[in-house]
Amino acid sequence: MPDSPALYATFWTIAGDAIPGLSSEVSPHDFRSRVKAVRDAGYLGTGLSIADYIALRDSIGVPEMRAILADNGVALIEFESLFDWFATGERRQKSDLARREFLRAAEEFDAMHIKVVADFIDTRDDAWPLDHLAAEFRTLCDQAANVGANVALELLPFSNIKTPKQGQALVEAAGARNGGLNVDIWHIMRGGIPYAEVAALPRETIKWVELCDADAEIVGTMYEDTVHNRRLPGEGAFDVPGFIRAVGATGYDGGYGVEIIARAQRALPPATAAKVAFDAALRAFEGARQGAARSTSGR
Repeated sequence: MPDSPALYATFWTIAGDAIPGLSSEVSPHDFRSRVKAVRDAGYLGTGLSIADYIALRDSIGVPEMRAILADNGVALIEFESLFDWFATGERRQKSDLARREFLRAAEEFDAMHIKVVADFIDTRDDAWPLDHLAAEFRTLCDQAANVGANVALELLPFSNIKTPKQGQALVEAAGARNGGLNVDIWHIMRGGIPYAEVAALPRETIKWVELCDADAEIVGTMYEDTVHNRRLPGEGAFDVPGFIRAVGATGYDGGYGVEIIARAQRALPPATAAKVAFDAALRAFEGARQGAARSTSGR
C-alpha cells in the first residue's frame, strides 16, 4: 500500500447543499473557499459537476478559476457525470450538448478524466448491444483523447453496467487506451460484488477509484441511500481497507477520490467537510497496510 496515497476531494464531498439528480448540482459555497479547503486538508485536487463548472465559468470566469487553483496548488482533475452518451433520439441530442461542455471543461483545465455512467432508464444487462456500446464508448474516448483526458465509466448497481466483468468487456471491446472504469466501493458493495472480482481486473482497465463507507442495510431506495446516507471510511459496515487491498492487487497506482455524499456531510462547511473525509481516508489506507502486513507475516 502506498505510504502517501494520492487523494482527491470529489465535488460532492465539499459541495454543501447540492444533491446529484435530486436538487441543484451547483455548490452554494464559493469556489475559492472550496479550493482552499482542499489544499488545507491535504488533497492533491478536486472535481466539479458540469453544472457547477458552467455556473462558475459564467460568473467568475475560467481565468479566475485557474488563478485560484494555481494560488493554492490544487488541480481540477474531473468533471461529472455524462449521461446517455450511448443513446439515440432526444436523449442523445441532450447528451451531445452536454458532451461539448465536458470536453471544453476538460481541455480548459487539463482534467485527468471525464466521469460517465451507463443507462439508468433501461437497467437490463442487455439493454444495449455490446458492439453498439463499445463503438459509442470508443468515439467518446477518442474525443476525450483529443483534449488530453481519460473517460472513466462508473459501475452502478442501478444501471445496465453493474459489474467489473461487464465493465471490462465493454472497455476491451472499445479498445481505447484512455477509456476505463471508475470503481467506487459503494457501488461494489451495494451491487453484492466480491472484492475478488475487483482484484481480478487488469490494471489498465481502472482509471479511477472512489472511497466511502455506509451502513450494512440500504435506507430508502438504493438511489436515496447513495445520495443521502454515505459515511466516512471507517464509520460504516464496509471493509474499506479490504477494498483498498483488492484495488492494490490489480497493480493500480493512480488516484483515489474520497466521495462522501450524505446529509451529514452536506451540512458541514467546506473546510470541515474536506478535513474529516481526508483523515478518514488516510486511516483506511493505514488499515490496508496493516492488513497486508498481517497477511504477509502469516504466510
